[in-house]
Amino acid sequence: MKNTKIILASASPRRKELLAGLGFDFEVIPSNVDEVYSEDLDLTKVPEYLAELKADSLALQFPDRLILAADTVVILENEILGKPNDEHEAIEMIKKLSGKKHEVVTGVCIISANTKHVFSDKTDVYFHALSQHEIEFYVNQYKPLDKAGAYGVQEWIGYVAVEKIIGSFYNVMGLPVNLVYQKLREVINK
Repeated sequence: MKNTKIILASASPRRKELLAGLGFDFEVIPSNVDEVYSEDLDLTKVPEYLAELKADSLALQFPDRLILAADTVVILENEILGKPNDEHEAIEMIKKLSGKKHEVVTGVCIISANTKHVFSDKTDVYFHALSQHEIEFYVNQYKPLDKAGAYGVQEWIGYVAVEKIIGSFYNVMGLPVNLVYQKLREVINK
């Protein structure tokens, strides 16, 4: 599988790290599409829609290459918590998550010359209650403005806030690596 060069359509350092951990040869070419979706779209389908949008845009530029795109959302009480615009918004998002269960859904799209696979994975994450001081410390120290839901599970907040996870830990980081590996193996070995 080392002979197939993949394009990772993401600027996420976490996705890059996770895909590298699978042992695939790839290059990073972020997709620059507007991440806009219909308000009528089921919240759990938003990541698949956005991943497909990203992959399709790069497939037009590189029709003979294998494209992997992903998008992750945090869903709390029927609301998507995207990437915060500033530190104040990050603090407010984490306050909402504090002491509650939320879902992390990552949608993935893999496109090759003759196939397209779109799928997602869902993980339930349970947070302990956090104090205002703990939330501000995390946001000020780790600057989670590039993360859905304003947190990175692999950082300090994951150590102290996550009570339990039901599903894939790596999905919460931004890529359901087990599912991705299985699908890439299937596509490459065709």
